[in-house]
Amino acid sequence: MLNLAPWTTRIVAAAKRHIYVDPSALLKLYLKEPESRAMSLWRGKIGDPVLVTHHSKVELVNAIGLAKYRGMIAGETHDAALDALEDDFRTGRYALTEILWRAAIRRAESLSREHTASVGCRSLDIIHVASALELELTRFATFDVRQQQLARAAGLRVIVPDA
Repeated sequence: MLNLAPWTTRIVAAAKRHIYVDPSALLKLYLKEPESRAMSLWRGKIGDPVLVTHHSKVELVNAIGLAKYRGMIAGETHDAALDALEDDFRTGRYALTEILWRAAIRRAESLSREHTASVGCRSLDIIHVASALELELTRFATFDVRQQQLARAAGLRVIVPDA
């Protein structure tokens, strides 16, 4: 393990009981998508707060904004989704966590070199798998089939939320 600052070591130790959830899966809790019901039921079953990196939070906020920009949701729905997201952080359903980004990006490059030619993952998917590994998590929740393949290849236990 890397020589980490004391606060980082505590975060990593606490993270071991958590599941990394891909932001595109979390998004289904805020926007109506085909897997929204399954995601909502699954999220209700897990008790621990979900760890969310700053990068994942940006991805969630951006995806909600893009849905409004593309005319998929109205302004009221956009505002309500952002409010619900912030409420989930405020009430502890999500725990914003720090990550050593240089290490995560190096690991993402390694994963890309080893697996992209056979799995075909996008850069952001690889960064999320690398983030889970850097946080020393063992479980990864996603609906994305290619990301599932990459997570398994990287040694993570994949969870596909279902009703």
